Amino acid sequence: MSGVKENDSSDSLDQLDNTNERTRLSVTDEGDVECGTDEKPKERAAWDSKVQFLLTIIGYAVGLGNVWRFPYLCQKNGGGAFLIPYTIMLVAEGIPLFYLELAIGQRLRKGSIGVWNEIHPMLGGIGYSSAVVSFIVSLYYNVIIMWCLFYMGSSFTSELPWTSCPTETRNNVTVPVEECAKSDATSYYWYRGALDISPSIAEPEGIKWKMLLCLFAAWLLVYLCMCKGIKSQGKVVYFTATFPYVVLIIFFGRAVTLPGAGTGLLHMFTPKMDRLLDPQVWLEAATQIFYSLGLAFGGLIAYSSYNPPKNNCRRDAILVSITNCSTSIFASIVIFAVLGYKATNLFDNCIDRNIHKYVAAYPGAWNDTNITRSFYIQNIAPNITNDTRFNLNLETCSLEEDLDKAAEGTGLAFIVFTQVIVEFPVAPFWSVIFFLMLLTLGLGSQFGTLEGVATSLADLELFPWMKKKWLLSAFLCSISFVIGLMFVTGSGQYWVTVFDSFAGTFPLMVVALFEVVGVVYVYKIKRFNKDIKEMLGEEPGLYWQITWRFVSPILMVVVLIASLVSKIVIPVTYKLYNREKAALEDSKYPWWVGVIISILVCSSALCIPIVAILRKCGIKYKRVPVFTVSKNSESSAAILDENDSDSGNVFENSTGSITILDDASPRRRVRISLGDDEDAIDLSGSLSFPKLDDLDEDNDSAFGSNESNRTPIYKGKTGTKLAAQDQEHSESTV
Repeated sequence: MSGVKENDSSDSLDQLDNTNERTRLSVTDEGDVECGTDEKPKERAAWDSKVQFLLTIIGYAVGLGNVWRFPYLCQKNGGGAFLIPYTIMLVAEGIPLFYLELAIGQRLRKGSIGVWNEIHPMLGGIGYSSAVVSFIVSLYYNVIIMWCLFYMGSSFTSELPWTSCPTETRNNVTVPVEECAKSDATSYYWYRGALDISPSIAEPEGIKWKMLLCLFAAWLLVYLCMCKGIKSQGKVVYFTATFPYVVLIIFFGRAVTLPGAGTGLLHMFTPKMDRLLDPQVWLEAATQIFYSLGLAFGGLIAYSSYNPPKNNCRRDAILVSITNCSTSIFASIVIFAVLGYKATNLFDNCIDRNIHKYVAAYPGAWNDTNITRSFYIQNIAPNITNDTRFNLNLETCSLEEDLDKAAEGTGLAFIVFTQVIVEFPVAPFWSVIFFLMLLTLGLGSQFGTLEGVATSLADLELFPWMKKKWLLSAFLCSISFVIGLMFVTGSGQYWVTVFDSFAGTFPLMVVALFEVVGVVYVYKIKRFNKDIKEMLGEEPGLYWQITWRFVSPILMVVVLIASLVSKIVIPVTYKLYNREKAALEDSKYPWWVGVIISILVCSSALCIPIVAILRKCGIKYKRVPVFTVSKNSESSAAILDENDSDSGNVFENSTGSITILDDASPRRRVRISLGDDEDAIDLSGSLSFPKLDDLDEDNDSAFGSNESNRTPIYKGKTGTKLAAQDQEHSESTV
């Protein structure tokens, strides 16, 4: 038995819970046991209230995709018919995965990296993959916030700058700029006034200083909201999560009263059932649910880790998922009402131009007073021959085609909606309100995305300063700003498209698939059910069991394969802006962009196999288990390093001692001395960190856990308990 060298801190073991220090006992090269002190881990931050948590999660899940992508997909894939696969995917894939992430984060009380390292070291790459993809997505997501800031700042004028085309003088005549005249004022302002877009992705044409200032302001705003962790974010979300709903309600009241709003809503809710036979419709419904709820980013796990252990995360998952889905539908009602107004105006203007041309061709027979729009549509238009149409240069006016011209993504907000806002009374006011709404939607999702990165890095403890939230947030925002300079060049819009199309598609699907497989088949669904029962008082029902075990994994595999096939079969192209035609054209990416796309995808997706290989080669994520001995009201604690597993070592203080016994059996054995009592406890596996998988409940050692964290507790025959609490080592190498 080795001797023990005591120092001034050796008696502090029995005061572990009442001091800011903890005692480390380690074996020296000479075989002695030395006592030293480590700073006691700080308690994990917590939400001020349940309302604060719910608002934060809603703000994270409800984002720009609800206003942009869902209305476009609904319009593209059969209107009301698209709601059928969308609802099915929500029930079969979205809600179960949302619940799983909230539950596992709340149970293990760690960020994404810490959670998956604890579930199994070989799955540690899932956390790294989530953090990497979240970081990449946050880079370009904040660019959208930058655009919102630019447009909002440009709205503080008496007349919006995209109200009309700029003019130029030709032959002493003032005329609209030719490029603008070929399109319209809102499109010209977006591509040339705001972006000053370059001809292709290979021609950056330098940094645009206006956008550079807006990018700096966007990252500064994110930093100020994140610098104090969930405490600062929690205050901000009271505004960012509720304000968009206030604005949507105001716009709803205005939109449904516009001329043609009913036509737009009828177009949205009229189902085209034949579209359900197209597999692409189901694929897009699945991916929309996936991105809309923010699954696999790590943000949900990070946010739920700050919840109390008994929080009803199942109710939260159902509530937030339904709120998200309802918000998408409500936002689509507003969007389609406005698009109906826009399409009606385009159609009426087209008819008016044709009437003017028709009257000019037959001045004696017709005039502007005896040909109304309805008369022209019902009596003249059906009887016009192709020759007459060609000779008079009459346009083909179609309300249905105008309704089908809804723009996707950025176009919907920065082109279509800005064109309609011009028609509103007091247009600058409505413009400020609209882009402030987009700003708050973007910030809510950006907080959650970046919080997944920050929490994972803080839990990893690569460097001591990472525990300081303000410093870690400053580091992340500064690095992101520097990398984001590529988005403020003339080709910035093209790079946003690259990141949006590839950085967050394939990698997120892979992460989500491994998450479900990791929890259900590695962590084991039986243990996960027990965890939920301990948190909620009852095990998950049949619906959750079926979706977790079978439905969700199968659906994700199908979506993953379909996505890969579509990328291979369909040539990868992007839309470049042709200044001469003032229109978008399809173009192939240069080869070197393909290399960058591969790096974007592989940098996150390959984290999973790479970490598994490193762990297999012996490079591990080190842990320091804290062993606490307790019986009756007395307790003793010791931290054991990996080299403390030699038999015969003694760890003691004024309360009692732990002795590692020499035992030839594969089971480790320790003797507990507490006061006048002694007890022997068998441990399965390695003493340095007893794995949960190694516990044998059928033998002498029984397993239990406390309520606040996952703590294996070994019980001896006389009632003495040995608790092995996992603490992440500050010298983690992976």
